[in-house]
Amino acid sequence: MSLRDDLKALCLLPGLAGHEEPVAAWLRDRLSAVGLSTTTDRLGNLILTLPGDPALPSVMVFAHMDQLGFVVRKVEADGLLRVERLGGVAEKAMLAQAVLICPPGCEALPGVITVKSHHATSPAEKYIAPAAPEIRIDSGHGSKAAAEAAGIRIGTPVVYHPRWLPLAGDRIAATALDDRAGCAVLVALAERLGKRAGGPTVHCVWSVQEEFNLRGAVVAAQTLRPDIAIQIDLMLATDTPDMADRGEMALGGGPGISLYSFHGRGTLNGVIPHPALVRLMEEAAGALGLPLQRSAQVGVLTDASYVQTVGAGVACLDVGFPMRHSHSPLEICDLRDLAALTDLLEGALARIDPSLRLERGP
Repeated sequence: MSLRDDLKALCLLPGLAGHEEPVAAWLRDRLSAVGLSTTTDRLGNLILTLPGDPALPSVMVFAHMDQLGFVVRKVEADGLLRVERLGGVAEKAMLAQAVLICPPGCEALPGVITVKSHHATSPAEKYIAPAAPEIRIDSGHGSKAAAEAAGIRIGTPVVYHPRWLPLAGDRIAATALDDRAGCAVLVALAERLGKRAGGPTVHCVWSVQEEFNLRGAVVAAQTLRPDIAIQIDLMLATDTPDMADRGEMALGGGPGISLYSFHGRGTLNGVIPHPALVRLMEEAAGALGLPLQRSAQVGVLTDASYVQTVGAGVACLDVGFPMRHSHSPLEICDLRDLAALTDLLEGALARIDPSLRLERGP
């Protein structure tokens, strides 16, 4: 399968944080089909280890399988659903969106986030975006009993209805490109590494619960104890008027690395990357003739923020692909950036040799 085919298949699967099994099952089958065997830990992380030279630093390359969404809080008497958001849902983008309700063990059900009829909306209401606990989801069931008979209960996961919309050229609008695009890149990378000779031990990890609490990958890191961790996720594209003052990250401009991230909204964490890994990526990009974009952002947080503190410390770097409209029902990326990111990662891993120094100090 091609990178495009893998990405489409992944984006059309529901996988709310904590309910990633449909995505994990697809990935297990996909990797097994090319002779790559995976394991799963108790939290649900999918792990593929490709052994290499034990004298070289080991590497964990990871991308998260889960997506943001909602959890049913209450089934009303009229069958409408009240929910809590799970993850950084963009609440101004919620109203009138199609959703997929995913009762465990039952058929997934379509629904719509309700919006008050425009004809009955007062001028003041037109400019108010409700919070997630205030919205209702209409699944078409006219009563609580009917909804519950379909398997809907308190705790049922809900995601935006999965969609895949090819745009002009190599650009794609899709649901949960964050971070199914990273997952697809990691599949392509794993296939290539499975055919290599030499190089470091590489652990490919498709992780869970990033959108919930950014701790899923930590469990894998605690078991694998890598020397280096490279996280694949989105980079905020800044090539639209609303984002122009945030940086120089352009869709179609190639893969990127993060030089600084800090959440800054109640979570005092982020990543200042290990300088040896920054040099490694810069040198790999130069050798391959690839553009390498740079990002420094407040408001961004990834699993690497916590993976870096495992054991005696892990040398970490966030790499990624430019993406527009993050955390909305339809995000946009460019397939050329994903292909180039795969090349960059393969090239960087191949450059890891005994001269790579991770120790700090003179």
